[in-house]
This record gives sequence, C-alpha cells and structure tokens, in this order.
Amino acid sequence: MSSSVNNSNQHAKHGSIKSYVIGFVLSIILTLVPFYLVISHTLGVEATYITILVIAVLQLLVQVVFFLHLNSGSDAMWNVLAFIFTIVVLGILVIGSLWIMYNLNYYMMDH
Repeated sequence: MSSSVNNSNQHAKHGSIKSYVIGFVLSIILTLVPFYLVISHTLGVEATYITILVIAVLQLLVQVVFFLHLNSGSDAMWNVLAFIFTIVVLGILVIGSLWIMYNLNYYMMDH
C-alpha cells in the first residue's frame, strides 16, 4: 500500500503529459523564431542579436519550468538555490574568461 502512495507522490512531482507537450511546443517555437530571423534577415544585425538573446532567456525559462520542474513551491527551494548557485558560478566563469581574453588581446597586440 505504501509503495503505491510513494509512486503517486513521485508522479505528482513530475509534470503531466500536457505540461511536457506545452514545453516541447514552446521549445520548438523558441528555436524556430531565431532561425527564421537569421535566415530571412528581416531585422538589422543589432536587433537580431537582441532578439536572439531575449528568446534564449525565454528558452532557458521554458526548459527550467517545464522539464526540470523548478518552480516556487516549498519542495523545490533547495533545487532553486542550487540552480541559482550554478548560474552564478557559470556567470563568473564566462565573464572572467571574457575579461581575461579581452585583456590578453589588448596587451598582446601592437599599438
């Protein structure tokens, strides 16, 4: 009896088929829109970059909410904190790497 209760609780933590389908459709749309913008050259270069960046952030949010199931529930607090920590560490690594490469380029090139 208790194993069936555990199984139903585990399924409640995961998404339903409907949420997976919604996440999948949103992911496909958020992938095809930047592809179309780049192929068709409908926007200027700067506008295309900004649009792709915004859509990439939206894509990240869709992946996190619909597939990783990180939400604001009390059960997910530690998962959200671990995710935020991962984002901070990745940000430090990327920004630090770009800073180092910029300085290397600046100081190693002839002026």
